[in-house]
Amino acid sequence: MSVEVVRARALEGVAHGFLGRRGGVSAGVHAGLNVGPGSDDAPEAVAENRRLATEAVLPGAKLVTLYQIHSADAVTVITPFEERLRPHADALVTDRPGLALGILTADCAPVLFADHEARIIAAAHAGWRGALSGIIEATVEAMEKLGARRDRIRAAVGPAIGQAAYEVGRDFDEKFLDSDPANAAFFLAGKDERHVQFDLPGYCGKRLESSGIVHSDILPLCTYNSESLFFSFRRSVHRKEADYGRQISAIVIL
Repeated sequence: MSVEVVRARALEGVAHGFLGRRGGVSAGVHAGLNVGPGSDDAPEAVAENRRLATEAVLPGAKLVTLYQIHSADAVTVITPFEERLRPHADALVTDRPGLALGILTADCAPVLFADHEARIIAAAHAGWRGALSGIIEATVEAMEKLGARRDRIRAAVGPAIGQAAYEVGRDFDEKFLDSDPANAAFFLAGKDERHVQFDLPGYCGKRLESSGIVHSDILPLCTYNSESLFFSFRRSVHRKEADYGRQISAIVIL
């Protein structure tokens, strides 16, 4: 099966892709295009999957990824770095051609950014902690430091866990309501009064809008409910599986 790439209308004209698990060489619980070096998958399989993913986005590009820590830290990349030297952060920004900025996810939201005119791109990992603490805003600010303008930046929120599958405890929504009471709009009642369901993609879209990003897409793709298409950490936990795979989202300028 060939590698499947999903692209966003908002990023048309820039090489990018949201990739799932289709294609690839991994087997078992990692079956497909598992690109996570932190998984228990065979390292040679992960390396080949990362090569296949990069070639599917832009042949010849050099992939750079992060050691993701659920932070609001964005780093600017000038030259490729070794995998063992990955920065501890959650967003990558560059103005250098040929660098494929990659974000790994398995329910968290990948967010890709581009200022076509300034030729500046970024990729962010937005789990709930990073989104709440400001990873989207930090990414936009890092792009501006390179010369991007937020009124020109376009963005897309890729496949992530959907609200119907993202049930959390009441202490969870309190964190968001303490930050901004208007965040109640991103929660629905759960199975009982102790639980609520969180709209992570919608919340990321709101943070983009609040940052002045007026052109953005939210792809309606749920990682949890689409087993044949995506890896999901929460699904693996519910099934008591020993491990789980990670998918990649990447963006490159020529």
